[in-house]
Amino acid sequence: MKKLVAAGCLAACACALGAPKDFGRLSDGRKTRIWRLQGRNGFAVDVSDYGGRIVRVYAPDRHGNLADVALGWNTAAEYEKYGFSMGTLIGRYGNRIANGRFTLEGKEYQLPVNEKTATRNCNLHGGPKGWDSKVWKVKQLKKLPKGSQGLELTYVSKDGEMGFPGKVTCKVTYTITKDNVLAVDYEATTDKTTVINPTHHGYWNLAGESSGDVLAQELQIFADEYTKTDAGLIPTTNAPVKGTGFDFTELRAIGAKAKWMEKTAWLKAMDNWYDHNFFLRGKTGEMKHAATMRDPVSGRRMEIWTTEPCMQMYGAQNMDGTMPAKEAGKKLVKCAGVALETQHAPDSPNHPEFPSTVLKPGDTFRSRTEYRFFAE
Repeated sequence: MKKLVAAGCLAACACALGAPKDFGRLSDGRKTRIWRLQGRNGFAVDVSDYGGRIVRVYAPDRHGNLADVALGWNTAAEYEKYGFSMGTLIGRYGNRIANGRFTLEGKEYQLPVNEKTATRNCNLHGGPKGWDSKVWKVKQLKKLPKGSQGLELTYVSKDGEMGFPGKVTCKVTYTITKDNVLAVDYEATTDKTTVINPTHHGYWNLAGESSGDVLAQELQIFADEYTKTDAGLIPTTNAPVKGTGFDFTELRAIGAKAKWMEKTAWLKAMDNWYDHNFFLRGKTGEMKHAATMRDPVSGRRMEIWTTEPCMQMYGAQNMDGTMPAKEAGKKLVKCAGVALETQHAPDSPNHPEFPSTVLKPGDTFRSRTEYRFFAE
């Protein structure tokens, strides 16, 4: 049975905005902290300066009972130990770049290859010391609409960091509104032409983070095409979702197409499960409905809206029950959550047919993603 947190208990233990709590030290001695943003009906979001991680999201069900619906851990040291890009901000470049190489304005750049297996050879999520490994500068936002709370996180990435050109200043704002919307706004500038593709790598389980797998929970993705890949998970071509295991055009159980996934040979490299990019309907830069996730038992529903052109779905098939959950004594089982990462397409610097991820001096990268929570 999943653990439910009573609203009164949550209010009693919540730290007031402006009073961050200690989140522990990293292996190199850096101190980390955590803040709580409080909404209505017990809705709350915990954010750490370590990688800008969303550590907890307490959401009410149809009866008002609260559960933490974001996978993660209780200390910074555990995030450092177990990885999985759990709940973190990703940068400078989310997802994969083939062979860690791209050419920009006639110059080839070589990035670290931090995902290397028999079939894979790529730069993943910005490299082994990406933005997820940084302690971000945090400022509390004060001029917000009534009922809202927010934090502004800033990181300055030096020219040449992880092989990327340009000094990039990135600001990410986390805001919760009176309507229990968690909004994530990204803003970045550079002093040299570069590529950028930040995202939030959260894992969601609307029944509660230690409740088991999400295969019976429902998902709808507002996309008619997904991106096929080679064995290295590098894009090859876009393909229609219709008639495939990637057809989430109607709300349906995440595990409903398991047999199709299992018998599809080219999906073996992905453990015959989900680690794929979807091209969303609508224009880049305009707010669009990306996905809806629903837990039929609790009645919790989360809608994702974004200005980004794509969303990556990763089914957490590599979780194997050895990592702890936040609830004492519980483990993160296979498919314990699902990552739904709003983004530009993987390997975009090497695919001119994809929406561009190039950022030039004098321009500002802006993106917004909203996670809207309901109970029905």
